Amino acid sequence: MDIARLRTLRELAMRQTMAAVAEALRVSPSAVSQQIAQLEAEAGLPLIERRGRRVRLTQAGQRLVAHADRIIAALEDAKTELAEMKQTVTGELRVAAFSSVAAALIPQVMKALEHRHGQLTIVLEEMEPVDSLAALRAWQADVALIDDLTVPAGVPEPNIERIPILEDQLYAVLPNGHPLAKRSKIAIADLRGERWAMDTAFNTYSDVIIRACQAAGFDPLVNGKCGGFEVVQPLIEQGCSVAILPGLRVRERSGRFCIRRLAPEIRRKIFVAFRQGERRHPALAAFLEQLQKSVKALRIRTTVRDSG
Repeated sequence: MDIARLRTLRELAMRQTMAAVAEALRVSPSAVSQQIAQLEAEAGLPLIERRGRRVRLTQAGQRLVAHADRIIAALEDAKTELAEMKQTVTGELRVAAFSSVAAALIPQVMKALEHRHGQLTIVLEEMEPVDSLAALRAWQADVALIDDLTVPAGVPEPNIERIPILEDQLYAVLPNGHPLAKRSKIAIADLRGERWAMDTAFNTYSDVIIRACQAAGFDPLVNGKCGGFEVVQPLIEQGCSVAILPGLRVRERSGRFCIRRLAPEIRRKIFVAFRQGERRHPALAAFLEQLQKSVKALRIRTTVRDSG
């Protein structure tokens, strides 16, 4: 059986629609349908059942996916062993990361690895943590940067290893001169009645903020639905909106707006995740080593800035 077709069936088991699989694999929905049809012809059994737009695997399909998981894992393990034997850091490492951690850490990691290991190429793709984890499971990414606000750490994730690398804090961000700027700490309830700018590019993060407001007894009045921090920032600077943003986003921009701690605090742990057994791969090992160095440098910068 063709390994690419097995990967497609595995994706279908996770994503449940042809369109979602096509988007993930960057092919047309008709190509996905054709691969599944060819796989069913090889198996001699129906592997899927269509229910409207969604697709459900038959018992035969579920069993084949279980075999596919083991086959793909064995192939990846073989690739890791061969890479270890070469003892050289080469190839392509695909990194999926959400915007704030991608901006704060990954460029430095990429630049350092470019100098140390010229034959290694790091490819960054910006994704929500949930999507990063899905890409990792589907072998479309080799490393995922995730957080425990949007991907709870207590949820077991088969065959995925995660290492905590950093703790980040969320802050209330206000226009300079805002009446609440006189306070050292701000409760979310204090922001009732304010107009909010939301980074809606990543729905899971904005959902966390909305739930926090609702827990404080109100729905935020959103006057800025933004596709990124580049638009949120000027809305705050011009006095149009307030926001709650991660420290990774705003600490280095203090002075352009007012940053205040929340009471009670909202913190998130950031993890680097990868498939079990691949930590010994030279490219991944080099990435993890440099990532830890960049995290240490970030902590030093943050400590110096906060003490100043």
